[in-house]
Amino acid sequence: MRVCLIVEGAYPYVNGGMSNWIQQLMLYMKDTEFIVQSIAAKREETRSFKYQIPDNCLEIQEVYLLDDDYMSNRRQKRLKMTSEEYEAFEGLLFGKEMDWKTIIRFFAEKEVSLNALLSGEDFLSMVLAYYKEHFARISFTDFLWTMRSMYLPLFTMLKSRTTEADLYHSASSGYAGIWGAMQRYLYDKPFIMSEHGIYTREREEEIIKADWVKGIYKDLWIMQFRKVGMCCYDFADQVVALFEEARQFQIELGCSENKTMVIPNGVDSHKFENIPQKQEEDPFIHVGAVLRVTPIKDVKTMIGAFGLAKSKEPRLKLWIMGSLEESEEYAQECRKMVADLNIQDVEFTGIVNIKDYIGKMDILLLTSLSEGQPLAILEGFAAKKPFIATNVGNCRGLIQGEFDDWGDAGYIAPVMNTSKIANAILDLAGSPEKRKRMGETGYRRVCTFYDEKNIFEQYYQLYQRMAEKEKVK
Repeated sequence: MRVCLIVEGAYPYVNGGMSNWIQQLMLYMKDTEFIVQSIAAKREETRSFKYQIPDNCLEIQEVYLLDDDYMSNRRQKRLKMTSEEYEAFEGLLFGKEMDWKTIIRFFAEKEVSLNALLSGEDFLSMVLAYYKEHFARISFTDFLWTMRSMYLPLFTMLKSRTTEADLYHSASSGYAGIWGAMQRYLYDKPFIMSEHGIYTREREEEIIKADWVKGIYKDLWIMQFRKVGMCCYDFADQVVALFEEARQFQIELGCSENKTMVIPNGVDSHKFENIPQKQEEDPFIHVGAVLRVTPIKDVKTMIGAFGLAKSKEPRLKLWIMGSLEESEEYAQECRKMVADLNIQDVEFTGIVNIKDYIGKMDILLLTSLSEGQPLAILEGFAAKKPFIATNVGNCRGLIQGEFDDWGDAGYIAPVMNTSKIANAILDLAGSPEKRKRMGETGYRRVCTFYDEKNIFEQYYQLYQRMAEKEKVK
């Protein structure tokens, strides 16, 4: 079987989270051939692989959302839509009933110049009609450029091509899911979509907070991602959530319930056996955070909470372990915050081998604004460490237990609440016995319900079921 894995903004160029999941999935299914379709915003000369590509991964294909002819000054052949095509694109822009099949065929059957499309008479006409109906109070020029920038990455995806596979599996909805939906229609092959976080909801949260989107345009972008999400759900044969609450949210967003299922994340707890541990003479109480230093992880709240706790317990030391490159400006802001507040004993390690550090931690911490089911928590449990996390995604379910009554494996705190996060740090810092008990609870939980081998076996069986259905068509 040949499977095309589709991922946006991650593997093999970004460490952690979803990338780790993709790597381990391929390593587990040694008898399956994989092609990875990697989607990035734009082409970068300095990009390098962060993983050793498994032998059964035949190819890494790349698509760049902002890497097309649109901004060129080259003269392009005039593009004229049929009435059916015009109605389909108009439905897409207006958010009415959307004929995605016609749109997909439009890009599949024609040599489409995005310059000719987005600057053409047809696109201008439908944008103008949409503007007059709903947005006449704002600048048309700004509105037109917003619509062009909104649809450029989507149309770039729809214009891209790949080799045929036996099954398509996207690791999210969004642009990865759209690309999978397109292949589902063009090749009539099964399409599975896994959502590690609810993509539509995450984009909404980002847009609401974003400075680059102003006023009414926030609503336009949010509606755009909702339309894309519905297309992904409609074309997918199976939609996988990491936990039950996420599955219910997929249904609320419009996914058919009979398509949905839950397969959680998993870790190999054996990998955390015999890892280096803290020395008895070590005077510090170590607080560790395994994450990418990006705004979504809200590292600034983490620093603020640690600083507050540090002022009351001088023995605390914070280790921020993960990439500083994904959002370099934000990483610099975090470093500056530490310096401006004169917080001592904060280490930014960059990317490290977590197994060299995690055993030496007393407490683990995650202050994200949004999560799915964090692998960082599962790995912390595998290392027998208590965890403090914000109440996002499945963090509460992991820490308090969804399938057992064994007690808490840490603390849950509200998002951006520095005082409660600081209090949780201080509580665990003051009680080695509680740290040990909670760490053992987390370890028992991860071994029982989140074993990596069992999780990937569920995906293997899902692949086989899809293949069998394909045979009897």
